[in-house]
Amino acid sequence: MKLIISKEELVSVISGLKSTNTTIGFVPTMGALHRGHLSLVTESVKQNHYTVASIFVNPTQFNNPNDLKNYPRMLDHDLKALKQSGCDIVFAPETNDIYDTEEIKRPFEFDFKGLDKVMEGKFRPNHFNGVVHIVSKLFELVRPDRAYFGEKDFQQLAIIRLMTDSYDMPVEIVSCPIVREESGLAMSSRNMLLSEHQRDVASHIYAVLKESLLFVPNTPIYELKQCTIAAIEQKPELKVEYFEIVNGHTLQDVEKWEDADYIVGCVTVYCGNVRLIDNICYKKL
Repeated sequence: MKLIISKEELVSVISGLKSTNTTIGFVPTMGALHRGHLSLVTESVKQNHYTVASIFVNPTQFNNPNDLKNYPRMLDHDLKALKQSGCDIVFAPETNDIYDTEEIKRPFEFDFKGLDKVMEGKFRPNHFNGVVHIVSKLFELVRPDRAYFGEKDFQQLAIIRLMTDSYDMPVEIVSCPIVREESGLAMSSRNMLLSEHQRDVASHIYAVLKESLLFVPNTPIYELKQCTIAAIEQKPELKVEYFEIVNGHTLQDVEKWEDADYIVGCVTVYCGNVRLIDNICYKKL
């Protein structure tokens, strides 16, 4: 496995690979890797001649400076895990190799067609500007045939698909299922910030989501939303920031089960000071 720090070296290596008609799979990450990330790498290794992973804690997608400061950085651990998973190239640049000073200061402009105004977008202004900015830059550098994203970040996945369509990028976006801990808690780098007790409490989130499937489609959507929030918050350590039941294509709220052929419930919950996201598919034809 090859570790690359500079853009120039990456461009040179990718150009050499592209000249041999090989396929490149790409897994963009911010490090602090867990089995969820590594499942994306494994899938890429299966489907491509070469797999590239990036490790870059992107400053432009953090609303809270403390979140950026406290985000776990563990490069040696990540490199070892990526090597064991069959990754071929790791791109781990410094911030000043990706952005100039002015880019850091101003939001990236992109027409999200409303996808950034709901759910995460309501609570994290400009977050998705930062996501689209960095992923578009990385796609230009890596020039992947396929890029792999987890379904846990459901809204992000929809926005990345929109970006590739809008910019006519020749990359297939491959979505991969949520990987969960044995308790059901969705794997996340943020789980490292939870105490053992909080991890146990946080597993209640998915338990409630899974139980809510039993009430579809015979319970009205507005009622299911209210009941699900109340059930999660039965644990006093948990506070729901939002729970939305949306069209899986447009991310817009649905009022009735027959309103869409693809319906997903998306939730964000605070466990103490740790912000956790999860989702569940209610309907997909």
